[in-house]
Amino acid sequence: MRKSGPPKGLISYLVLELLDERPRYGYELLGEITEISGGHWEPSYGSVYPILYKFEEEGVAERVERDDEPDRKYFALTDAGREELAEKRREIGGEARDFGDVVLGFYHLYAALATDDRFEVADADAEWGYSERDSAWIVEQMIRHHERDFGEFERIDASPDEFHAETGATDADATDSDGAGPEGTEPDRTEPGSSDSVPADDAEESSSGAADD
Repeated sequence: MRKSGPPKGLISYLVLELLDERPRYGYELLGEITEISGGHWEPSYGSVYPILYKFEEEGVAERVERDDEPDRKYFALTDAGREELAEKRREIGGEARDFGDVVLGFYHLYAALATDDRFEVADADAEWGYSERDSAWIVEQMIRHHERDFGEFERIDASPDEFHAETGATDADATDSDGAGPEGTEPDRTEPGSSDSVPADDAEESSSGAADD
């Protein structure tokens, strides 16, 4: 069970991946992240630019000049940035269950507002509401995206405990078959969010340090 919001460092990771593809400027990064989320999540101006400035200060990214856009601040990844990205990929890769908990947690809250008699949310004259129909639409969209990206959707009858037990057994089998890590070391099993994991905090949601793009 996750006790907070999305995995820490998520925006930083997305920024690193996008800069690794090609140099970008702040607003472009905002638009790319919004597009990746299907238009459902738009990080704030004040969350992306401080990350870029922090990366620049740490030598993770550097500004690049473009003759066709001399007044726009483009950022490119450095060699140190690519090393940071490799570490970030491992960090975010270990937080898949946390990410899933966020998705499931918000859906459970949505369904509770629609069905739990303790909540009396006023109906609004809007496109969306808390209803069986809108719940079905959310689930339908999830299935459509699953089939687009992974192939035909197949129901899983296992309970959450059974599913996670099966997943844990599969992961353990994969680890055993792969053997130990480099030079006989054990694979990294650091729990996501533990004090042993590499910190990569996203900047606070503020407008401090915002650029003038």
